[in-house]
Amino acid sequence: MKRTPLLNRHLSKLVASLGHLDEIVIADAGLPVPSDVAVIDLAVSPGIPGFFDVLDALSQELIIEQAIFANEAGPDLSTRIEVKLAHWAAETGKPIEHARVSHEAFKEQTAKARAVIRTGECTPYANIILVSGVPF
Repeated sequence: MKRTPLLNRHLSKLVASLGHLDEIVIADAGLPVPSDVAVIDLAVSPGIPGFFDVLDALSQELIIEQAIFANEAGPDLSTRIEVKLAHWAAETGKPIEHARVSHEAFKEQTAKARAVIRTGECTPYANIILVSGVPF
């Protein structure tokens, strides 16, 4: 068994395969996914698993250089994302840049992703693009 909390074999394989600047998306239940982008579908029912459940699990495994989310995300969601990114950066000792783009631009950028991880989250605009960093 692994020592870190991430148990899903598909997510572990994805993380292990990432190179510098590769992008993955953690998505709510409704984000459209381009047909040529892999989907790891974790959604079970509305809210399960939640966006932050998946983000927290991945934070134990990933070095992230940048995070991108939609301008349309509400203030509570935006604040929670920014706080999570700040904690993540403090834990790793690596700064995490973050950018906000329109939801339309966000959807266009998902076409570059190595994979979209679909959650059961039903909060509008609860989506994030994580850009892989390096541990050095």
